[in-house]
Amino acid sequence: MATQNTAPKQTKVPNPVITLTTDYGTNDHLVGTMKGVILKINPDVTIVDITHNVTAYDLLDGALTIGSAYSYFPPKTVHVVVVDPGVGTERRPLLVSAQNQYFIAPDNGVLSVIFEREDNVVVRHANVEHYYLSPVSKTFHGRDIFAPVAAWLTKGWQTPSMGDEITDYKKFAMPKPKAADGSLKGVVLRVDAFGNLITNFRAENIPESAQKNGHFQLQIGTHVVKKLVDTFARGAAGEPIAYVGSSGYIEIGVNKGSAAKTLALGRGTPVVLPEK
Repeated sequence: MATQNTAPKQTKVPNPVITLTTDYGTNDHLVGTMKGVILKINPDVTIVDITHNVTAYDLLDGALTIGSAYSYFPPKTVHVVVVDPGVGTERRPLLVSAQNQYFIAPDNGVLSVIFEREDNVVVRHANVEHYYLSPVSKTFHGRDIFAPVAAWLTKGWQTPSMGDEITDYKKFAMPKPKAADGSLKGVVLRVDAFGNLITNFRAENIPESAQKNGHFQLQIGTHVVKKLVDTFARGAAGEPIAYVGSSGYIEIGVNKGSAAKTLALGRGTPVVLPEK
C-alpha cells in the first residue's frame, strides 16, 4: 500500500520589492548605479522605478509623487525616495516604518504625505555606517547611503539595528483649501506630463449642488471651468474640463490636449471653488 506524502507544502516567499523615486532623470549613470548597489547586496530584490522625473530639488513634487504610489505596493515594500537639495550637508538619512511599508529618504520633508496619512509611524535616523558603502561621497548619497540601507533592510528587516528612533524629523503641511467669502480657495499643486493641472481640492470639496444637478463652476486663474465630468473623453476638443483624478484630487484637463498650454497656467495658480 502506497504511503501518502504528508510533508507540509512549502510556501514560496515573494522576492522583496524596492521602489525608486528620484529627480535624477535617466540620462546619466545615477539610477543604474543605485540598482547595481542594491543587487550586489541582495540579488533577489525586485526593483521598481516609480519615476526619476520628479522636478529637480522639488520636495513638494517628490512628496506628492510617492504619496500617489506607495499604497499600491505589496506589504514590506521598501520605498527609496531621493529628492535631496541638501545632499552632503548635516541633514539626516531616515528609515521610516509606516504600517506595512518602509521608506528611506533624506530628512527634508519629502515624506510629508506619508507622515500626514499614516498612523503609528516609526522614524529612525539611519546612521549606522556599517550599512553604508565606503567611502561615502558628498554628492551621491543615493548610491552610498540610501540604496545600500534599503538593500540590507530586505536581508533581515532588523530596523532597530539600523538607527535610533527620533521624533524631530522634518515635515511640512500639505497645502489645504481655505474657506473665504463663501468659496474655497486653493491652488494648482503640480502639472503632470499630459499638461493636466492638479489642484489641492479633493472629491469631498465638490459642492452637493454640482454633484446633483451639474451646476459646477471653478475659477482657475482668470479662466472659469463649468464642466465637471468623469473622464477626459467627456470634454469637447480644446474645452477645459474638471474631473477627479486617480490620486483623488480635482484636476483640470483638456481632452487630447494640454490644459497647462491651452490656459497658459501652471503650478501655484490660484483656484476658487464656490461652496454652494
